[in-house]
Amino acid sequence: MGNIPKKLGEAELEIMQAVWNSEKPVTSNYILRELRGRRQWQLSTLMTSLTRLSDKEFVICDRSTGSNLYTAAVSENEYKAGASRHFLEKLYNNSIQNMIATLYSNKEIKNSDIEELRSFLDQLEAEQ
Repeated sequence: MGNIPKKLGEAELEIMQAVWNSEKPVTSNYILRELRGRRQWQLSTLMTSLTRLSDKEFVICDRSTGSNLYTAAVSENEYKAGASRHFLEKLYNNSIQNMIATLYSNKEIKNSDIEELRSFLDQLEAEQ
């Protein structure tokens, strides 16, 4: 899924994080336990969201074992890359420089963040 057109809502993203954090396919009860403390959901609410995530092709549901097992159809990195690109396009006219400038001028980014970014970019350049 190279281009990820669909976005996740906040609750859907929390569900996906529970799925992504697991090494193996998960049950709805596992996800419910993972979300405890953040969401006071009934199983029926979660099932509705999982059906929606399946329709959006974010999860695959395996029913062959008798209990539904959910696996991510989109990797966390794939989603983040697509969401980041969408965010940049929408808010910053596709310019990382605009984004950094806005954050810096509003004191959302500290000098230490700039230093960290600079050394990260240097490291990327060195690896090429």
